[in-house]
Amino acid sequence: MNDISLSILFGILAALLILSAFFSGSETALMTLNRYRLQHLVKKNHKGAIKAHQLLKRPDRLIGLILLGNNFVNILASSLTTLIAIRIGGDNAIAPATALLTIGMLVFSEVTPKTLGALRPELLAFLSSWVYIPLLKVFYPLVWAINSISSLLLWILGIKSTNSPTVESLNKDELKSIVSEANHLMPARYQNMLLSILDLESASVSDIMTHRNDIVGIDLEESVADIIKQLQNSPHTRLPVYKKNIDRVIGFLHLRTILSQISQPDFDKQNITNSLSKPFFIPASTSIHKQMQIFKAEKLRIGLVVDEYGDVQGLVTLDDLLQEIVGELVSEEPNIKMQKDGSYLVDAGVTIRELNRITHWDLPTEGPKTLNGLVIEYMETIPEPGTSVKLHGHVIEIIKRDENAIKLIKFNPKR
Repeated sequence: MNDISLSILFGILAALLILSAFFSGSETALMTLNRYRLQHLVKKNHKGAIKAHQLLKRPDRLIGLILLGNNFVNILASSLTTLIAIRIGGDNAIAPATALLTIGMLVFSEVTPKTLGALRPELLAFLSSWVYIPLLKVFYPLVWAINSISSLLLWILGIKSTNSPTVESLNKDELKSIVSEANHLMPARYQNMLLSILDLESASVSDIMTHRNDIVGIDLEESVADIIKQLQNSPHTRLPVYKKNIDRVIGFLHLRTILSQISQPDFDKQNITNSLSKPFFIPASTSIHKQMQIFKAEKLRIGLVVDEYGDVQGLVTLDDLLQEIVGELVSEEPNIKMQKDGSYLVDAGVTIRELNRITHWDLPTEGPKTLNGLVIEYMETIPEPGTSVKLHGHVIEIIKRDENAIKLIKFNPKR
């Protein structure tokens, strides 16, 4: 070594620091690769992705190889630094040289390459995989021996070593957290749709149904002239048909099957009865996810929600279920209006789920289904217009009410 010039020794030391940076950065890059994107690139026959995927099938071997190379390079660099220090300043130069090497390795061979590997994992991972594949073949016996000794030590400690990483299943809340925090990875419309899908099982049809008081249907007790007028002006294609009240429903009527008969002179209520399809009833506790499967299996698009006593509570359509995933299917007059001062004017009949979805609030959904019901339950009375109260962290003001319900509520902006 004394015959080698200092310039050559410094050149070798610089090369060792570069190799150390390569091992450190590539390790971080390979371990932080997005596995789903990697699978996608493998399917597209990306050569670098294929090699990286091959390496990650046995992460124990990959890590063994990287640590073997990194430690060898770092120890060699430390020894070389000691030799250079002695030749320059004797034994007294060893301590300062060690400090300089430590700082240099931290900055240039650890922090910087690992940060680059975390920020641009594909750049380093795909390039390094071309190097690691042949290296792993050359040093396989040594890597195997090191991994075997490591597995033996773990076995002595009572820990069973596996060749592949343990994959744990994620529950619904964990999946929601992943999707919620993936703002920079997917468009907002996809994120909202996925969150809505994950939330389907926790919501029942009673959360999204049209309440019985708002159901539009045909009452066969009315005159034929009134029924014809209602059919001609109906905004809905399917209507429940009943006698006197919705609890006595006898079927569903599709306008397409009846409109052609209206103009006939002998049209009467019997024509309507003959055109009815069998009514379909849904228990109020049925989850939205389950009901979507039922609609698909039964080839249905509409059903009546009933309670435990068989009384009709509301109506649910396939469009209502799809709306929970993709949002509003048609443009309607909004029932939640944001004002210039940041406040919200809200129709009290809106469901709490819809209000939470639009405003990103977290009002409780376990009890009452509508905002009107939530306020009445909280205040234990139907408040007069002008009444203000703090509702689950929101200051609200009652704007309008009728005899038995609140109609309009103002949510004041948070200060």
